[in-house]
Amino acid sequence: MSGSHRRVLLVLSLAAACCGQVSGARAAEASPGASASSRAGGESPSGGVDTVAPAAGAVAPVDAAGSATPAATTDAPAATDTPATTGAPVSQAAPDDTGWAGTVELYGFLPWVNGTTTVRGFQADTTLNPSQILSKLESVAAARAAVEYGRIGLLTDISYTQLGAQKSATTERGLFTGSADVTAINGIYDLALRYRFGPREAATGRPGSVTLIPYAGIRLMEAKLGVDAEIRGNGPLGIRLQRQGEVNRTWAQPLLGTQASVFLAPRLRAFARADVSGFGLAGAEDLTGNAQLGLGYAVGNSTVIDVSWRYLGMAYANGASRSTGFTSHQNGIELGLKFFF
Repeated sequence: MSGSHRRVLLVLSLAAACCGQVSGARAAEASPGASASSRAGGESPSGGVDTVAPAAGAVAPVDAAGSATPAATTDAPAATDTPATTGAPVSQAAPDDTGWAGTVELYGFLPWVNGTTTVRGFQADTTLNPSQILSKLESVAAARAAVEYGRIGLLTDISYTQLGAQKSATTERGLFTGSADVTAINGIYDLALRYRFGPREAATGRPGSVTLIPYAGIRLMEAKLGVDAEIRGNGPLGIRLQRQGEVNRTWAQPLLGTQASVFLAPRLRAFARADVSGFGLAGAEDLTGNAQLGLGYAVGNSTVIDVSWRYLGMAYANGASRSTGFTSHQNGIELGLKFFF
């Protein structure tokens, strides 16, 4: 074959090869699904490493040689529901009931009083209403407080009252006119150990929740009562006062009591208190007791106004043949302002 023939055959061969490559590329463009399925089947065009097929509609990057290359894919983290996105309520822990807590209450007791003071057998009876007590009141102090750690705690109740001369009735005989003046200082000072059943005391609470606190301790009593009897004599109007004597004694009594409260509404509670002390251990007659029932209303998250009806009874006698002692029955309204810490 001549040289010219060889050159013609070489040109025809190159042209045929070029036509085959062009028709293959056009076939690939016309059927992308088939190409993707063949690659997803696990074999690369070169027969090597498997590649991940791009998602439908994605455009595969093209390398410098014009071939399509698989796009890298990244798995997105699954969305998780949270209270903020789902609207589910967030649980709240119960209030701490194991640490320190306390209360302080300032109160005033304005009662009706019926009392008897006896000095060496001489007896004077006194009856006072609240307005008369206010007119004779010289000094007063009253407060309660409690502190607890967990369920165990201490409580104290301090009450001090001093009244000026009060007109009293005596038996009219001989020179005695049947009248006397009685001065009175009464102090009651409690200190007791307490234990709480139920939820911790608070200004506000869940309706129906009940707290019960029994206590036991010591009550210190102070009584200074002076009696001046009116007798007929040479004084103005023919009347003068003669000192008959006084009751002047401070002593301790064993104390037992309990207090309870129940919430009627989130800010309204009913409460009760009762105690007894003495039990006849310090004299022929030696007994003191309280009974109280009232309502408390919260004016804030830590302050309560208390209104109650209270009874206070006291009796003491030394048991001598010419006895010295006193009795007092007091009942009336008590107002208090109580703070929770």
